[in-house]
Amino acid sequence: MPPTREAIVSKKAPEPIGPYSHAVRMGNVVYTSGQVGLHPETKALVVGGITPESRQTMENLKNILESAGSGLDQVIKCTVFLVDIKEFPEVNRVYAEYFSKDPPARSCIQVGRLPLDARVEIEAIALTREGAGS
Repeated sequence: MPPTREAIVSKKAPEPIGPYSHAVRMGNVVYTSGQVGLHPETKALVVGGITPESRQTMENLKNILESAGSGLDQVIKCTVFLVDIKEFPEVNRVYAEYFSKDPPARSCIQVGRLPLDARVEIEAIALTREGAGS
């Protein structure tokens, strides 16, 4: 029997800004959509620069993964999109707060522009908790 595909929309993350799910769980693997630093309640980008924006992005990602039966400790790959690669050190500092032990594989790409004029967007691939030991 093929694995079941399930679209995930988390109540703890900002609503998707387009026709997509926060994540899709296929079997024991979770694929998230890219997340930016939108506050779940105000639906606005957090203010204060790249550091608070990165922190909110990671919180959104964490909440989505948890809603999908996973967590940051189950992430196997992240892709980080930055508008300005010079902000990479600041993003790294925040990222390291969330992935302090055995960080996942990662790619970082500079892009021309992100939705809602965000400075950073992060997507992840993770295992579900029940699939982590398999």
